[in-house]
Amino acid sequence: MRRVLLAAAAIVALALAPSAGAQRDNASCWGTVTSQRATTVHDIGEHASSQTEPRAGLGNLGFPGDVGAFLASIDELEATHCP
Repeated sequence: MRRVLLAAAAIVALALAPSAGAQRDNASCWGTVTSQRATTVHDIGEHASSQTEPRAGLGNLGFPGDVGAFLASIDELEATHCP
């Protein structure tokens, strides 16, 4: 259930993302937040190469950094945050 909520939150964050021409201050935030969660909670971390092709990754949908920042703000974990 938690993964479904996180996925839904990611979709909302992508819908609210600024325009494509905006400067990205959080480009590495998705990787930072997912790494922090994987080492803290151990509930994510499967490598994308184990998925079937084509992969529908966040990079195909919008700005992963925005999604990382949003998820870090709602996941209720002190360990997850963007630099």
